[in-house]
Formats: sequence, C-alpha cells, structure tokens
Amino acid sequence: MNLLVAAKIIWAAGVIGWYLIRLPFERRVKRERVVDARHRVRELVLLSCSTLGLGIIPLLWATSRLFNAYNYPYSPFQLALGTLIFAASLWLFRRTHKDLGRNWSVTLEIKDTHKLITEGVYRYVRHPMYSAFFLWALAQAVLIPNLVAGPAGLIGFGILYAFRIGREEAMMLDTFGDQYRAYSARTARLVPGLY
Repeated sequence: MNLLVAAKIIWAAGVIGWYLIRLPFERRVKRERVVDARHRVRELVLLSCSTLGLGIIPLLWATSRLFNAYNYPYSPFQLALGTLIFAASLWLFRRTHKDLGRNWSVTLEIKDTHKLITEGVYRYVRHPMYSAFFLWALAQAVLIPNLVAGPAGLIGFGILYAFRIGREEAMMLDTFGDQYRAYSARTARLVPGLY
C-alpha cells in the first residue's frame, strides 16, 4: 500500500475513533442541567478554528487535490510515529472522558451537579483533554506529509487553547475557589512536571 494512502486511512480511522469515543459521553451529558455557561459566541468561533485545523483542512487534503502542491517526501518512520502518537491521543481522550463522566462539556459550562475531578489522569494534569487534542494535532503534523494540512491542527487547536484556557481556569476558580487553587498548585496544566 502507498504510504500516502496509508496516512489518509490512519488519519480517518483516528478521527472516527475520536467520534466513537465522544459520542456516548455527549449523549449522557445532554441530560445534565447547566448552571453556568460562558462566552457562547466566542466558544463557537474557537471551536470552529479547532475543527477547521483538525478536521476540515486535513479532510480536504485526504479527499481532494487542493493541497497536493504542498506535499513533501514521506517515510515509513513518520507513518509509524504519527500512528503511535495518534493512538496515545485516543487513549488519553478516552481516559479523560471516563474520568470526567457527567462533568464533561464541549464548551465552558458548569453543570448543576458539577464536581472538581482530581483523580485518574486529573491527578497529574488539570487539562488532560487539551493534552489529548495537542497529541492529536502533533500526530497529524507527523502523519500528514503536507505543509498545509499537517500543521493545521496545531494552529487550529492552538488558537482555541490560547484564547480559552485562561477563561476556563477563571470559571473553575469562580466555582471551586480554594479547592481549585490548591489543585492548581500541585498539578501542571498539560504535561506532568513541565507545564
């Protein structure tokens, strides 16, 4: 099989895996009452940036010739490394959803029964869902041998992260106060022991 075709199949399988992981959790949380939702329009714009970089641009690369001029030579090592990073991303994504349970939401929301989760992967980082998305974006950059579609995920999700993380942490402080302050003091944001 051609390496480029393999990269397209693996990318598509990763995106389908992401959707299959999220779907049951999305259905479950729809029944939860939201007591605090912030920045709805801003959230829509930021989520659109992320979707563009992690979904739409690589989909156009995989299904059309639109970005073919920006393809570059590709190696089996890149394919293997990208696949491994994507698999790690999906594992962390699943684990994060499982640990959050009904406390999860796509946008900045606090549920009626919201709890501060500090166990599981949350014992090590405050935002492992973002860590999973950054791993996905990194996997895409390695897996897709294209100067536009490859790094599009890092840019798209990077925009969402840069303009959302401060507001999310402020919301958590408003909701959980000193409990969140203490949790923040002992955990990293994204990478255990680093950041």
